[in-house]
Amino acid sequence: MRSLELARRHASSEHERLVYEGWILYDTGHCEEGLRKAEESIKISRSFEAFFLKAYALADSSLDSSCSSTVISLLENALKCPSDNLRKGQALNNLGSVLVDCGKLDSAADCYINALKIRHTRAHQGLARVHFLKNDKATAYVEMTKLIEKAKNNASAYEKRSEYCDRDLTKADLEMVTRIDPLRVYPYRYRAAVLMDSRKEKEAIAELSRAIAFKADLHLLHLRAAFHEHVGDVLAALRDCRAALSVDPNHQEMLELHSRVNSHEP
Repeated sequence: MRSLELARRHASSEHERLVYEGWILYDTGHCEEGLRKAEESIKISRSFEAFFLKAYALADSSLDSSCSSTVISLLENALKCPSDNLRKGQALNNLGSVLVDCGKLDSAADCYINALKIRHTRAHQGLARVHFLKNDKATAYVEMTKLIEKAKNNASAYEKRSEYCDRDLTKADLEMVTRIDPLRVYPYRYRAAVLMDSRKEKEAIAELSRAIAFKADLHLLHLRAAFHEHVGDVLAALRDCRAALSVDPNHQEMLELHSRVNSHEP
């Protein structure tokens, strides 16, 4: 935010200043006002930065699928404007993501390939998703492996690649995630679910407890409470239910679980 304020203060033109003001408004939760700043900037000068800001804010603020065509058009206009490869790569990556959501997989793949040509490494993940949606899991796995080899912080890449392989390889990838970044929650949840499927209830509960020790969020508490209920540990299930409801008293699934477990309390 300090950087944006400094950039706004030292902007060399009115249209540039409006873009920085738009980002400041967007980042502080004033999305509509941010969009208006982008539109004002575009009226003065059709710049990459203004088109990108408008596309980004519009994609984030509207759940209406009809706005997708507008976002696509804005990003295409942005890519016609002068800019550096870093920002053009981000725009191509964002455009690919919108096209995937619209079911235009071939066009999305072209965007990701063009982003990779200008060394936007994260486009490997988008291209992997396209391959997966085309029922080509093996190529998706290979694409994520390329990202893992290039990325400096690759815990998220290992986690994503785990979705594109069989259970043994998935387990190995998620073990690597935990080794690189022990505070990522998903690997613990996955391992707990696998252990539960294998009827190793105590090990499953212990795995969830490892994650809850550093992040006692609702989903983890709900899952562990359900596991406790499954093995007949009513008191432990109630303890997790009450802990979760102290965070969100209106959590519907937790209320239902609490009511059900409470009826079994001795």
